[in-house]
Amino acid sequence: MFDRRNFLGGAAVASLAQPISAQALRSVPLPAADLYGRDEDAYWQALRAQFLIPADVVNLNVGTVGSSPRPVLKAIFDGFEQTEQMTQEGSEDYPIWGYGAWEAYRKPFADFMGARVEQMAILRNCTEANNYIANGFDMKPGDEVLISDEEHGSGEMPWIMRSRRYGVAVRKFAMPKPPKDAAEILNRINDAITPRTRIIFVSHISTSTGVILPAKDIAALARSKGIISAFDGAHAPGMIGFDLNDMGCDLYTGSMHKWLFATKGTGFLYLRDRDVMDRVWNTIATGGYDDPTRMADRYMQIGSSCIPTLMGLNAAIDLANAIGMDRIERRHRMLADYIHAEMMKRGAQSWTSPDPTLRGAIATVNIAPVQRMELQDWLWKNHKVRIRGGNPSKLRLATPYFLSRADIDRFLGLFDAYRKMKGI
Repeated sequence: MFDRRNFLGGAAVASLAQPISAQALRSVPLPAADLYGRDEDAYWQALRAQFLIPADVVNLNVGTVGSSPRPVLKAIFDGFEQTEQMTQEGSEDYPIWGYGAWEAYRKPFADFMGARVEQMAILRNCTEANNYIANGFDMKPGDEVLISDEEHGSGEMPWIMRSRRYGVAVRKFAMPKPPKDAAEILNRINDAITPRTRIIFVSHISTSTGVILPAKDIAALARSKGIISAFDGAHAPGMIGFDLNDMGCDLYTGSMHKWLFATKGTGFLYLRDRDVMDRVWNTIATGGYDDPTRMADRYMQIGSSCIPTLMGLNAAIDLANAIGMDRIERRHRMLADYIHAEMMKRGAQSWTSPDPTLRGAIATVNIAPVQRMELQDWLWKNHKVRIRGGNPSKLRLATPYFLSRADIDRFLGLFDAYRKMKGI
């Protein structure tokens, strides 16, 4: 007699007996070193083969989550295979992360970000890092944090909770839509500062509009007034090149799973020096949390976690370095400028900025009366094109380096067809 339970159990065993994700682990050579100079389009097309995204899928939503390429996936799988054998050298060594300093993973990322290893804590995501700042920074009732009106929920909500529990005041300034230049943003921040402002917490790159804020100037302004500067950099690593120590900020958080294409479940907290660290309490406490000699490492003491994610992070850094952040940033800006210009030809209102220096790889436009969610669902369900935005009519179009101009043209053609279909 047919036994459904035994059949499904047998199928599961048979499935597990197959090689793990042979497709994902298949090595694809990187493009030849001289291909970029000979044929730039062919160079980026060759890099597209590192990603598992099917050829007929266009992903204009890396602003939410990136796709980890083959070298990253292989590093993760190899990491699990290595650690789960439980053959670590020392009798106290185990395949967990959360108690050691793990400089083999912190230092490559610190180097990539223009920081020193003792300034860098690798955490599970940007949200966790933002909560460390909001919950750990010493403030009294009535003290103010200054944020923009474009902060992501993971940047704003920790401060709102702090306000509700402890009376800290959350003060907002309005970002220009669009900002005509960096000075306009800086002036709005300066005008919003009060004698009670203790910390300025803003995005380096707005998740809403894609605007690149003048982070170095904001940090200098804060420092001149004795105010702590902190940046939510969820979109910056891997999208644009920058140097944290040169920026001069006190605190910086970010994600690696978006534009760096690293493992999901990786984020970081940068703290400039011991003085800053002494002002930010740990909000997760286990052994080592209160040892000041550990510097930023003490913010990583969270209990058991996952070493293979960090192996994937190292592979993501290696890939970005092999390509070169200068090339990546140029490519990002070129693609974003192209899609932005094409949408402006279609009557869109720019929310990013008319100034291309304030735009990286996200172009946000408002195009009423198009209904964003209806368009978003139609594009994905019928044509395998991903976008995101905000209701009612805002489109956030992200342009990762592996996209081709033909991919963008495909979206533009579909956008035109949608408007024609709707008679708008």
